[in-house]
Amino acid sequence: MSYKLRDLRKEDMAVINEWRNDPELIENVCAPFRFINLETDEIWFNRYMSSKSNAVRCGIVECESDRLIGCVYLLDIDWVARCAELGIMIGSPLDRGRGGGKFAITAILKHAFLDLNLHRVQLEVLTENIRAHSLYKKCGFRDEGEKRQAVYKNGRYLDITFMGILKTEYTI
Repeated sequence: MSYKLRDLRKEDMAVINEWRNDPELIENVCAPFRFINLETDEIWFNRYMSSKSNAVRCGIVECESDRLIGCVYLLDIDWVARCAELGIMIGSPLDRGRGGGKFAITAILKHAFLDLNLHRVQLEVLTENIRAHSLYKKCGFRDEGEKRQAVYKNGRYLDITFMGILKTEYTI
């Protein structure tokens, strides 16, 4: 399977809204589960489109079918410190573990370091999300620390691991 990144489109919002309302998917990210209606996601999208100066939000798309399988983001870009926060989501369980996530992380890091001239990309991952943690390490991220009992999900407090990669550590 081959993939590409493209800018998010308004028509992507319905699919993304379904993903963001999937408790199983949200279980694996640091954010809490919230019910989000389509109108809220459309407002979010319009706000992003009107001010793209400190964020890059891309859809992860299958090349053959042009089907959206996920999203990858560079958020909170700090143009002085030249750093950004990475976020990624693969929507359907059927699309996970097929290489789309690794492709997207590699592609967004290339964009971050070679096009945007960023110095650092960082992320937060649930410490118990071993699958995501392993993928980030394969893509060059290093563990930088842990925040104990930092998020509350399903009646439990969970730890977060901080990870980062510097431009000097990035390899194409």
